[in-house]
Amino acid sequence: MLNHLDNYFFSLEEPHRSCLLFLRQFILNYSNQLSEQWKFNTPFYYYNNKWFCYISYHKKTKLIYIGFVQGYKIKHSKLLSEGRKQVKVFYIDPEKDIDVKNLNAIFKKACSLYKK
Repeated sequence: MLNHLDNYFFSLEEPHRSCLLFLRQFILNYSNQLSEQWKFNTPFYYYNNKWFCYISYHKKTKLIYIGFVQGYKIKHSKLLSEGRKQVKVFYIDPEKDIDVKNLNAIFKKACSLYKK
C-alpha cells in the first residue's frame, strides 16, 4: 500500500508525475541533511529537522513550484515572492527541461542559511 507521499506523486498525470519525481530525487540527493515528510497535504522537506521547502503545483496554471520557507533571505532572479512575506517560489514548467543550473544555485544558497 502506498503512503501519502507516494500516493501524491503516483496519482498525478504525466508530465507532472515525472517532473515531481525528478524533483523529489533531486532534493533528497542534494544533501543527506534533507528529509521528506507529508505535511499540509504536500511533500515537505526538512534540513536538519527544520522546515526547508515544499513542492507542489498550481492547478490553474499547471506549473510546478518549489516553495522555500526562508526564501525572503535568498536573493536570486528566479525566486518570486508574489506578495508572500516569507516564502519565495521557483516555478517549473513540466513540459520543458528543468533549469537544474539555477535550481542548484538556489539550493546552495538555501542550505547555507541552515548551516549557520
